[in-house]
Amino acid sequence: MGVKTMLPSYELGFYALTVTCAVLYSGSGIFEASRDSMNRKAFRDGIKPGWHYFGRKMDVADFEWVMWFTSFRNVIIFALSGHVLFGKICSMVVPQHRAVMYMVYGVLAVLGSMGLVYLMIILSHCLVLYSVALAKQKWLCYAAGLCCLATFKVEPFSSWQSGFVTGAFDLQDVLFYGGSCFTIMRCMSFALESSEKKEGIYSIFDLLKYNFYLPFFFFGPVMTFDQFHAQVSTRELTRKDDEMRNIRVHALLHVGAIIAVDIFFHFFYILTLPSDLKFVNRLSDWSLAGLAYSNLVYDWVKAAVMFGVINTIARLDHLDPPQPPKCITMLYVFAETHFDRGINDWLCKYVYDHLGENHDNIMKELIATIATFAVTTLWLGPCEIVYIWSVFNCFGLNFELWVQKFFQLEPFAKLEAKLSAAMSRRIRAVFGAANFWAIVLYNILALNSLEFALLVTKRLLLTGFPVSTLSIWFITYCGVQLIKEHEHMLAMEEAKPDKAKVE
Repeated sequence: MGVKTMLPSYELGFYALTVTCAVLYSGSGIFEASRDSMNRKAFRDGIKPGWHYFGRKMDVADFEWVMWFTSFRNVIIFALSGHVLFGKICSMVVPQHRAVMYMVYGVLAVLGSMGLVYLMIILSHCLVLYSVALAKQKWLCYAAGLCCLATFKVEPFSSWQSGFVTGAFDLQDVLFYGGSCFTIMRCMSFALESSEKKEGIYSIFDLLKYNFYLPFFFFGPVMTFDQFHAQVSTRELTRKDDEMRNIRVHALLHVGAIIAVDIFFHFFYILTLPSDLKFVNRLSDWSLAGLAYSNLVYDWVKAAVMFGVINTIARLDHLDPPQPPKCITMLYVFAETHFDRGINDWLCKYVYDHLGENHDNIMKELIATIATFAVTTLWLGPCEIVYIWSVFNCFGLNFELWVQKFFQLEPFAKLEAKLSAAMSRRIRAVFGAANFWAIVLYNILALNSLEFALLVTKRLLLTGFPVSTLSIWFITYCGVQLIKEHEHMLAMEEAKPDKAKVE
């Protein structure tokens, strides 16, 4: 109903003005808090010297972002540049064997960066799951794959395997667990697709070509085996109109995003501020809400940059990789909430959609979501905060369906039928605004801490009630209406070709 209905332009203009003013007001509070806390002793580890000529220090609390642009920067440039040049040569000289060439380059890169023992560990897991795939039993593929994943996520098996890799350097743990866990997910996809194959089975070399494609190896995203195999098996390499132009534009956008984040971190300490709850508790409700929301937006930007750079390399290799995650600003339903679209596609195909079918039955949906978040918990690494995050998000996903089913009952359905389409959209946006903040509060559990999530929840729902609670809810309602208008415009654009075809 929402995307099919337009609202008056003056109403949408009011919503846009309201959201803009609220963001500026909240941002000014965070800016002042960042400026006042620059020299606090409690923030000494999270804020380092930055732009001296502006008198600003930089928020360096996110070890991943710092890692990418300090210790890992040269490795990324060297490895991916080599892959691009190597891939270009292979595409020109032996396009029919380019997947094999990618595999050779990937194996050599892994061997050079992590050593022979690590390569043998990866190959042993590949061999185990390939042997399981020969049986063509899905349940066995799931069991073996999850057990292999547990060996990298559960003690003492995790330490036992990592102990085989001798030597030490700054990125060893990150590369070890990243490459290992993504390998297991790829091997499970291979095994499950092989069990679906009607005649014969894919070869061990198909698995190795799939797993050792270097841009995806250490950090993903996970492209399911059927998609990867179909795309790398294409011998006629052609590009769509303006494809190279789009690749260059996306590459420039990623560079711009990196620069923007670097500038942002010099003026807004959104990652370090939540570490001092006493200081954060002195912030206004508006600033606190903006701080929680900013953390989710930043995490999306970080994922978009990482997967965007990797996807750009994959597109140069004539692949169509999973898209970056949908911006958290554009979300108000749990079903679309994810920060890694590759893992999300994997989970949907092999777990969530497989068990939930059309996601219309309450019991099937409950079973599907529990199974999905059980696998996700193992993937993230079982611990208290991950358990809490999984339970809350699993509840949120099911609660959406329960509310939907409840309002489909006869009294409510008849009542909505009497309303205008625009009024129905407004009512739905009220519930969407509440859902939006449920998504924010549930996910800052994993991004910050349980204590910070509890503080934000208490301030927004209890101590801030009714003024802060209702005013922030109204601002969010305005934002949800703008999201719905964007969805309406996209739906109109998608309908244009069909309309032209009919005419």
